[in-house]
Amino acid sequence: GGTKLDYTLLTFSYSGSYLASYSSLPDYALGIWNWQEGVCLCSKSQPGVDITSLTFNPLNWYQLCLANSHSLTVWNVERSDSIYHLKPISIELPVENVCEDGPMSPAYSSPTPEYPYYNPELPISAIAGLMDERAETFMPKETRRPLVRPVSHCWTSTSDIYVGCESGHLLLVNPETQAVTVLSTPEKELPRAGKSILKGSLNAMAVNTEGLYVAGSDGILRCLQIKGSTVKVEDCWDAEAPIESIEFPPEYNVLSVATQKGSVHIYEPSQPKVASCTVDACFGNYVSVALLAPGDKYCVTAKELGDVQVLSLEDGAIISTLHLGTQATSLACCPLAHCAAVGTASGHIYFIDLTKIEKPRIVQRAFLYKTPVQYLHYDQTGAFLLTGSTDGSVFVINGKPSKAFQVIGYTVVGGKVLGLSTQYKMKKQQVTVLVLVCPEDRDPANGGTVLEMFVLPSEISTHAAKYTDHRGVLNDTIPKLKYEVADPLSSIVLLNHNCVYGYCSETKLIHRYVLNQELFSLLVLTNDTLTPEKQAEGHQLAPGLLLLSPHQLWLISAAKDGLIRIQDASSLEIYAQAQCHSYQTGGIQSMVCSTDCQTLLTTGQYDRTLVSLTGRKGYTSNIFVYYYNGANISASSPSPKKKKQLSSIPLQNTILESMPEWTAATASACESPEESKSQNIYTVLTWVDQRLQEAIIKESQKYADKKKNLKKGIKTLRKTIQNMMRENELLPDIEKLEHHEFNLNLEEQEKLQALGEQEVAKAREAIELENLAMCYLRELIQQECWDSMTVKGRTIKSISCWNIMAQQEIQKQRISTVMRCKKQISQAAHRNKLKTEVTFARKEIVEVQAKAAPEKEEEELEEESKEEGVSLSLMGSLSSQCGGSNPFLYSQFELFTKEEKINQIVLLQNIICEVKKTFNREFDTVFRQKEQEVVRVKERNQRIQEIMSDLELNEKIWLPGFTDDEKPERSLVVDDSEIKVEKFLTPEQKAKAEEQARIEEERRLEVEDQHCRLRTSTVGWGGGLCKRKTNIIVFEIPPPPCVSKPETEWAEEDRRQFREYEKKVKELSEEREKYRKTLEAELKKLLASIHDSTQAFDEALHRLFERKVKSEMAIFQEELKLANIVFSLLINEEINNRETELNHLLERLKNQKERKSSQERTQKKQMKSSQPFYTEIEHSYQLLDRGFRKEFLDVSAIMVDHLYKLYKRRPRVQRRRTHTDSISPLQESPGSARAASATYPHLMKAMDELDAPENMPENLDLPIWQRFCLARRAKVESEQQIKQKALTLAEMQAFLQRRTEEDEKINQDTDNIMRETNVLREKKMKFQLNLTVQFLFKQGQVEVDNGDFIADYRDSILLHRSVVEDLNGVIKTLGEQKIASMIESKDFRKGIVQLEWEHKKMQMEMEDLNNKARDIQNMKMTKDILKYLNDPDYESGISKQIAVLEKTIQAQEKHHIKNVNRYKRILKDLKQHIKHKEKENKKMDEDLQEMLVSTSERKHIYTAIAAGKNTQSAAEIRYQDIVQRRKLVDLARAQTQEVAVLRAEVERLRMKTFPALVQM
Repeated sequence: GGTKLDYTLLTFSYSGSYLASYSSLPDYALGIWNWQEGVCLCSKSQPGVDITSLTFNPLNWYQLCLANSHSLTVWNVERSDSIYHLKPISIELPVENVCEDGPMSPAYSSPTPEYPYYNPELPISAIAGLMDERAETFMPKETRRPLVRPVSHCWTSTSDIYVGCESGHLLLVNPETQAVTVLSTPEKELPRAGKSILKGSLNAMAVNTEGLYVAGSDGILRCLQIKGSTVKVEDCWDAEAPIESIEFPPEYNVLSVATQKGSVHIYEPSQPKVASCTVDACFGNYVSVALLAPGDKYCVTAKELGDVQVLSLEDGAIISTLHLGTQATSLACCPLAHCAAVGTASGHIYFIDLTKIEKPRIVQRAFLYKTPVQYLHYDQTGAFLLTGSTDGSVFVINGKPSKAFQVIGYTVVGGKVLGLSTQYKMKKQQVTVLVLVCPEDRDPANGGTVLEMFVLPSEISTHAAKYTDHRGVLNDTIPKLKYEVADPLSSIVLLNHNCVYGYCSETKLIHRYVLNQELFSLLVLTNDTLTPEKQAEGHQLAPGLLLLSPHQLWLISAAKDGLIRIQDASSLEIYAQAQCHSYQTGGIQSMVCSTDCQTLLTTGQYDRTLVSLTGRKGYTSNIFVYYYNGANISASSPSPKKKKQLSSIPLQNTILESMPEWTAATASACESPEESKSQNIYTVLTWVDQRLQEAIIKESQKYADKKKNLKKGIKTLRKTIQNMMRENELLPDIEKLEHHEFNLNLEEQEKLQALGEQEVAKAREAIELENLAMCYLRELIQQECWDSMTVKGRTIKSISCWNIMAQQEIQKQRISTVMRCKKQISQAAHRNKLKTEVTFARKEIVEVQAKAAPEKEEEELEEESKEEGVSLSLMGSLSSQCGGSNPFLYSQFELFTKEEKINQIVLLQNIICEVKKTFNREFDTVFRQKEQEVVRVKERNQRIQEIMSDLELNEKIWLPGFTDDEKPERSLVVDDSEIKVEKFLTPEQKAKAEEQARIEEERRLEVEDQHCRLRTSTVGWGGGLCKRKTNIIVFEIPPPPCVSKPETEWAEEDRRQFREYEKKVKELSEEREKYRKTLEAELKKLLASIHDSTQAFDEALHRLFERKVKSEMAIFQEELKLANIVFSLLINEEINNRETELNHLLERLKNQKERKSSQERTQKKQMKSSQPFYTEIEHSYQLLDRGFRKEFLDVSAIMVDHLYKLYKRRPRVQRRRTHTDSISPLQESPGSARAASATYPHLMKAMDELDAPENMPENLDLPIWQRFCLARRAKVESEQQIKQKALTLAEMQAFLQRRTEEDEKINQDTDNIMRETNVLREKKMKFQLNLTVQFLFKQGQVEVDNGDFIADYRDSILLHRSVVEDLNGVIKTLGEQKIASMIESKDFRKGIVQLEWEHKKMQMEMEDLNNKARDIQNMKMTKDILKYLNDPDYESGISKQIAVLEKTIQAQEKHHIKNVNRYKRILKDLKQHIKHKEKENKKMDEDLQEMLVSTSERKHIYTAIAAGKNTQSAAEIRYQDIVQRRKLVDLARAQTQEVAVLRAEVERLRMKTFPALVQM
């Protein structure tokens, strides 16, 4: 008792009657017990700490060691008479890498060069904000290092502790000093051939005089000889399996070794390299257990690794073992023969011959499944073996060895098989099979909800072809039924063909269903829903198992709780129950009942145990011997069916014994030549696949001729159609047939076309959904990454370009030369454009401006700031010049309180925000200016384009614009030019696009026509020239017709026309030159205006950049002030945390002091009360010594002296020395009061020998000798009493001294904490008064401390000033050159680093976007989200629901008030009725008193009259009672003796069944 759940560890002390226990969740308590008296002496709780090992110190039971994988603790038991106290000592474990130096974590923080702030040194716990018990053990994550993990430990002869760690470290721990010594590490090679202790080789330990024996997962037993810090290792024995534990017996002559395989070995240190095996149990958990027919001698078990064992039911001995070489999953034994069927994980079923129990063998193997065989079940007659698996197939196998275990057929159920049950009808000679099925859409772990039933007639074993098809599937001649249940079942049993019991895991109830047998006449699979007729309580843990006893009167249930329960099959009344296995190991895996119902076997799921419950005749069993309807079930005679079954066992065993042993070679040799051809195919095929292959081969052979004829006909038809198509090609067009008309199967073609269209529609729908998802993803990204930003990041780039500068030189040089220059200049400028602008701007602002700024401006700024009342230097920032001034801002010299600092933080944040807003407004102004300039440049470029076209200049005009950095919202819009694939258009979209193209073409032609009419000029031969200045350059005057004739043939008219032609040409050339100059002048003016406007914008942009640098400086300065204020608040909070922590420690110490003071006062009272008793005993002892001579006055003086010498004599009580004293490393434990009392019986035994008459002096009478012996014994007893009391007082004094020391230590700790608290408060006050103030200095100004020194010129040389100045000038020049080169190198490197950073950033952004796209694609859209997105009136629907609920609540409240009023009225009526009844009861009590008085008077009268008459009859009755009581007493005594005999028998059987390390 004492724990809420269970105990996890128990251990006995080596001396005394003490027991240590440790409980798990929720107590986590260590308790010390006196197991002889059953009393808990003391206990101590340590919440949340799980312990894996617990040991007593063999030399001192006052010490215990508790260990787990993270800690090692030594507990000391302090005793004061009847008071026990537990005191822990935690051992600090070393790190795994013992080479690492330094403390585990810094206890206090200290300023570092990275953060040179002034702050007091505080513990890490105060910085972390911890103020409870965690503050003492807190360690930052970055300072944590992995510690060793203890897995085993043992005590030494010097009360030290050897500790073995998981990593292979061997430690030596001194519990008194808490010193830890690392004896060996895994990396360290130990002496003896360079061997080392590997990881996992210290999982078990045992110490001996020869050394320390260790073992572990490598399976090697080693002996470590340790001398000081030197460790020598020696391999003793290889167990060839991981070793779990080793232990020495009390004699220390042998070592018991237990391995993981379940075997126990005995190793003798005197015989190394050899160990004898005492117990060899197969490793692995039990899969199932079955009883070998007839079920009264042997049982068969199967383990998960494929070991099949035969055990005796009498003593549990393992008779034989057969290794299958594969994982076993199920087991069943045939009722007709000594045969067992084992299902494996590979889908095979092995049939094992057990006629010779000592030599089991495999006689047949069947490959039925590609999944594990989960269920094997024989019917009651043994004629059929049913199998089940998760693939939904149930196979029916002939269970008789005479039929060679032939597979009859199989049926497919609608899901995974979870259970099988059968019932045999003797009258109809048929077997009813019930299958529990889990549908495909359910989890098999939750149970099945479908029951399928079918009936197997007896003749199916001889006429299998009649009931199966060519594939082996049971045909419709087998009646089948299907039922559905509401609650999922984990196990079923069939009773009397129409009653089904099922165990429901969810409700933890046993359900009974009644089946409708009339549906069997339909011979089809029908559905019927079952409802439970009756329910009974199940087990606490699910799932459960059900088993029907062979006589079908008991229903046996088991579950994961390890409890087995027997109930009546009809009434479900619980007869009995027994706890067979623990719920912590998974409970019960399987169970089986013998045919005589006298034996019940169960196997555990993970505990590797087999439990046998047996009821024997002649004994009283509380489990199996019951009386049902007045008849003893266990004693009933076997039925005729049972007799027939038993009589057929020898025949089947004979056939089974004659069967050859199955191997791969014998299996291939038994096949026919035809089968051997297909052996390679069948080796990997299941039975179903083989039947299917056989059916295909037979069908191919049967229809071979028809197939051949069909192929020939198809070939001929194909040739005919091909000839017709060739002839069709030669016919005229009017007589030709279409190609599709030669298609003989139009329906199939249409079907394929429709199928293709469906696939296209599906693909189109999928693409549309994907596009919709992409659009939704775009909206989400835009909403999250763009719309959510209040101020969207943008840039402004310069408009100026080298194209403009090149266009200004058009009038000076030829166009070709200008273009070449422009290309060269643009290539040279483009590389360093951004870098040069940024570098020069920063230099101009940061470096040059500080030097070149006039002192007048600085003085003006200083005067303005002084007029405002606060200088920029004292403000510590330039925010007032950047639009961030705030009149409510505190001075830096006034920030003392926490509230002021918090307000200052808010105000500084507001200033930063205002500075940013001011700059953003200026930025927007400049951005709008650029937009206007771009529009103006584009307008001027149109005119430039016209001029250049008139001048016939085919040069590219510079067109200003905006990049994506300047207008980032353009990145969210996809242009048609970015789409590289052809756009899919529907017919409607195509028609619309064509119409728009036609309209655009008509509009374009109309515009061209108008331009042609405007540009056309009319030229008449006899008239004047009509032209426009816009086309004067390209206009040409047509020559006269006479030009085509020779000049000699010209007439006078021709010459006149030619002279006019030359005159017009001259005038046209002059006009053309004039017009060209006009256009060039206009072009130059336009280019100049563009250059001036862009130059003005660049200057505005330059000023904005300067403003940006200045704003950033102001922001950084304000942020620095923010960081300083936040840091001061953080330090202040840490100081408060430390102060709270110290107060918490002080309060805890006060509580400890109160407890310790109370214990000390109690101890002092106890000592004070015990001291008089000790004084009294000592006084009585002295009186005995003084009164010796007075007591023997009747004896002579000489004899009295001789007797006084014998009176002082004491016997010597010596310890027997045995052979183990030289082997055991442990010595005698220290003495104590209880140890002294343990030696008292030996002393009294020695006194008996000393008081013998043989030791009596001569001439002394025997009565005097006897009186002398009594006096001496009284004195010895008084001595022992004084000695024991003295030891008790010494223990009490030591206990009191320890409590006093603890009290003094608490006082000292309290003083230290008080002192530290006062120091901390002083530091807090200084820190609050010492403010951190930020000053703003001019650039280059450095504050230097003035040193106190006296100039000494004795070693100086007088030089001319010019020499020093020239040297300084040279130094400055070289320094400036070096600085310039360093700046150039720095800028170049900065550009490289910036490009690398941008490249890396883009790669990371691309990866991040891909991840986001993948996450959004994989995101599931629930119905609620879709409803919220699609329903535009979603909020109104929610509000309507809320309104309806509020109305409902109001109605319910009104109804509740009415009910309360009605119940109050009823209560008032009931109270009135109660008062009325109380009055009536009071009146009836008075009447009752009067009636009792009268009744007692009459009774006395009757008794007085009848006393004489009944004396004789009363004596006879009393005599009968005495006789009956005597018989009952004799019967109880006999039953007690029988129970004692049964217990002794059970203990003997248990000692035979399970391995024990004690000597029998």
